[in-house]
Amino acid sequence: MVKRSPNTTVKNKHITEPDAFGYQVRIVRRGKENSRYFSHKLWGGRSKSLKAAITWRDQMLVVLKGSKTRFLKPPKNKTTTGVTGVSRTIKYDHRKDKSYLCYTVFWVKNRKSCNKTFQVGNVQTVTADDELHAFRTARLFRMCYEHSIDHDLIFHEEKFAGWKKVRMYDNPDLGAT
Repeated sequence: MVKRSPNTTVKNKHITEPDAFGYQVRIVRRGKENSRYFSHKLWGGRSKSLKAAITWRDQMLVVLKGSKTRFLKPPKNKTTTGVTGVSRTIKYDHRKDKSYLCYTVFWVKNRKSCNKTFQVGNVQTVTADDELHAFRTARLFRMCYEHSIDHDLIFHEEKFAGWKKVRMYDNPDLGAT
């Protein structure tokens, strides 16, 4: 087992001693890791490598200052489309290395914030008709939600389950119910 100095983890944030041969500094900002390893042998001993690690860490914290925010603030009224509660976003799937265009509707159910995503498709292959269809469906979803709130009705989001195959906004009976 590696013997760790008692002040390494508590006093020196972002600095660990992964093995008996050196210190590692890791700082993660907005999903990007900045790290460096400080070998005891290369720096001339344990205390010198710790001092070098602390110096590098302090310099990096100054450079990375301001990027500590984990989440970007959402738009004030959760819209990027001009429709309250409806946002247009591009989501990146790092496993498939693809970006997808989505419309997300924000709403509240039982005092809990919820969202429904209408994924248009791969950004490279999406058509204007597909995007318009998703936007109009998302807007209808939000309209139906607001209608149910205004008239003390129960909102049924299940009716939007097969939205890709059905153009619900063309149905005059559905309207805002």
